[in-house]
This record gives sequence, structure tokens and C-alpha cells, in this order.
Amino acid sequence: MTSTRHVTRSARLTLGLVLAGTLGVLGPGPVEADEGGGSANRVTDVTREQRRHGTGVRRVVFVGNNWAGTADLLAPGSFRRLGRIDVIPDRDARMLEIAADPYRLAYFLAIRALIGEGHDQFVDDMYSSNDGRLMIVSRPSFADVVAISLATRKIVWRFPVAGVRSDHMALSPDGRRVVVSASTANVVHVLRISDGKQVGRFRSGGSPHESTFIDGGKRILHASIGMVYSPLDDPALDPTKQQRVLQIVDARTYKIIRRYDLRKALDARGLTRTSTAVRPMTLSPDDQTFYFQLSFFHGFVALDRKSGKITRVKHLPNLVPNMPREQYVLDSAHHGIAMNPSGTKICVAGTMSDYATVVDAKTFRRGKLLKGGLKPYWVTPSWDGRYCYISWSGSDKISKISYATGRITQSVRVGDHPQRVRNGFIRTSLVPGLRGHGSRVTGRG
Repeated sequence: MTSTRHVTRSARLTLGLVLAGTLGVLGPGPVEADEGGGSANRVTDVTREQRRHGTGVRRVVFVGNNWAGTADLLAPGSFRRLGRIDVIPDRDARMLEIAADPYRLAYFLAIRALIGEGHDQFVDDMYSSNDGRLMIVSRPSFADVVAISLATRKIVWRFPVAGVRSDHMALSPDGRRVVVSASTANVVHVLRISDGKQVGRFRSGGSPHESTFIDGGKRILHASIGMVYSPLDDPALDPTKQQRVLQIVDARTYKIIRRYDLRKALDARGLTRTSTAVRPMTLSPDDQTFYFQLSFFHGFVALDRKSGKITRVKHLPNLVPNMPREQYVLDSAHHGIAMNPSGTKICVAGTMSDYATVVDAKTFRRGKLLKGGLKPYWVTPSWDGRYCYISWSGSDKISKISYATGRITQSVRVGDHPQRVRNGFIRTSLVPGLRGHGSRVTGRG
């Protein structure tokens, strides 16, 4: 079992100041020339493309093992591992590039020390193409997005992001585009799945983070988190951690339609010392209520889309009340939230307190605190909406939690430091073991 390592406060302060100095002296770094699922945690109808492939495509659960640089493929029902894919087959070439560029090397080492907790970050996020042929992976330490053939395990295309680090992604409902956050360049790229060409981009705040397609793919809800690796974690110093935004973007023109004033909304609810950095988020079935976590906050809030007001606040137990804020992993008290498709239950990862729980969306009553491992770091609904999958990044395993009972029904070991868990597809011919599995693509997914 791999335990999560913490950088000491003094080391974090030193490295944070060094990195801040690098930013100030060198600027945001080179920006490439423009090459002119959607939701992270919801279940949507399968696309026409998936139906067209019919029995040739099967559902798979993809688990990204960030520190190992691998992705595990699991059968949705049995959780049996169907395969493991190396997502850094070009590691030697990338390392040579980084070593030859002092700017890139400085950031590579800073990412390892500050964000990676002493480890390189090789897979932050991943999706599959709807035809089950490609796996799309964002690789933070290599500052890129790659498409890997699920048949040959080779890289089909590669897109270097602006700046020096890639982060969260979101897949459009039609499976044709993927958006990726370029966390040091404060922009979000929109890439075409088929060939990796950029078809658009939009600006964000400091450290772009979570994105999700809404309104049937017509718009994108996006949030930035600011400088979470900064050691200035006291609430009074929160304004120093870069601009944080929550915004709606037109998914056709990539123009920003609306930005919410979270400081005003939080203050109106009496949360005057709460950070405005939006962490993972989930939405009501009609896309009119946003539920999201916030830096250093044990729980989550609900924001009304139309009014921009926070309508409800859910406080969840803080089992580490004496832990200094500087020891929170990237400012995350909680990191992982997913509402079930019917909008009745919310599955939550209590990251620093090492628990998961299911909250009733109507009453806001929580269920039992589930102690399934260390550092839960992501939550995704199963393809049928009956369960939520949760990654225990500090214990190298993932679990299946029943929305109905609020209990863990199954756990399985995966690779080193699992983070993102995604529902995806693969050609049946590529994984013979899937032929006997009953989740063929015929309806809702």
C-alpha cells in the first residue's frame, strides 16, 4: 500500500516562494500557436455513434493511477481488472525534452515537490472515445494531452498545452471534443477527439480546474482554483492565491456567458472566511442547481444557477480538527462529489478525514461515514446510476458505494495513487473477457 506523503510546511513555503519567483521572472511560459462525458459526474444517454457500434462496444471503468503512470480497466459489474495500460510509453523522449529546457525542468521539479507530494504526475484525467478505440489522457508533469490506441497501446496524437501543466478534462456529450485545463497558463483548450487538433479555447482564472458540459452540451460550466500550492493558507491571505472563477461558457463560440460572484454569495450566507476556490462539482438533473466543494471546507454548498445565490450549505464532519491547513492536500478538505441521475442522493469524498458518505439531496441528512481507505479523491456515478465509484488515493484502491443503502458493496486494488475514475468504452474484440458481461451498449449509459 502506498501512503500519501506530505511536504513539510517549511519546505512548502520555500518551494512555493521559489515557484512564485519563477512565475514573476519568467512569466507564464511559452504558449503554443493556436491550431485553430460530458459531465465529470453524471450519467447521460449513449450517443448515436455508440448505438451504431452496438454489440461491438462494451462499457469499462477507467481508473487513472497518477503516480504509476498507468490506467486500469475494470469490468463495471464484477470490478475484475481487464487490463492495465501504460500512459507514458514516450517517457524517455519527454524527459529528454524537459532536461534540455531549464524553464520546463524547474516547473517539472516544482510540480513533483508541491502538487505531486514528491511524485511525478502522469495521469490526472482520462476518457475513452465513444467508439472504444482511444483513451484520452491528460499528463500534468508532461504538460500535454495524448490519445492512446486501446488496440496497439501506442500514442496516436499528442497536444502540448499552454504553459507547463495539464489538469482536469471534460468530454462533450457527443464524444467529439474534450476540454482540458492548462493550469499554469490560465486557459482551457478544446480539442477534437479524432485528431487532437485545437478547435477552440477560453480564458479562466488562476489554475483552471474543473469543467463539465451542461444544457445537453451547449454550454460548459468551469471553475478555477487559484494557487493551491501556495503556503499562504490563512483565510486572511486567501486573496493572494490568484483569481478564482466560476463561469458558464458557450460551447460553440467559447465566449464567457456569465461569471458568478462567489465572494458575495458566500458572504451572504455568513461564510465570510470560506475560500472561493470551487473544487469538484455536480449538478441537479435539470442543470439549475450547482453543488460544489470549496477549498478547506468540510462539506459542500448548493448554488442556484439563475440567482447566483447559495441556497443551502451542508457541513460534514471534520475528523482532523487539529490538522494545520498547510497539510491539506492542495487545499482540499473534501475532493469528490457526485449526484445520482435521479437527483436524490449525493456521494461525497471526505478527503482529509478519510471517509465517504452519501447525503440525501432533499433533507441533507448524511448517511454513515464509510472508512474504506485513505485520502478519497474522486467520485463518479456508475453507468447505470446505482452506485458511485470512489478512489482511495492513499490506499491504491477504489470502491463501489450503493446510492440506495449508503454502504460500500465492493472494493478492488488498482495502481499507485488512483485519482480520476471514469466510465468509458472499449471494442469488445480488444478485451475478450468483456464478451460475457451484460453491459452492452443498447440504451442509457
